[in-house]
Amino acid sequence: QVQVVESGGGLVQAGGSLRLTCTGFRITFSISTTNWYPRAPGKQRELVATITSGGSTSYAAAVKGRFTISRDNAKNAVYLQMNSLRPEDTAVYYCAAVAQGSGNNYWGQGTKVTVSS
Repeated sequence: QVQVVESGGGLVQAGGSLRLTCTGFRITFSISTTNWYPRAPGKQRELVATITSGGSTSYAAAVKGRFTISRDNAKNAVYLQMNSLRPEDTAVYYCAAVAQGSGNNYWGQGTKVTVSS
């Protein structure tokens, strides 16, 4: 059974940093496209960062220059380094990986990030 598991959330003051980790089981991130989607309270999930199988990255305008998505193929993990955090970054952050071949989208359970002002 494919599993995607997020970790690393927590409470941080505005201006601080957090690094989120997405770990895959029975899915290989190096041949998948992996995305991070925060869902803020009362809002829908929105895509903020993507890393493709080839290593290309893209970001939403709201996080560009502050967030960095990266991957460690040896650990089969994808990271989201979040710097200069703002209260509006408060959300549950979900990792989703699109498996090569099947095209199935696998979601994790989310990790909560709270940024205090």
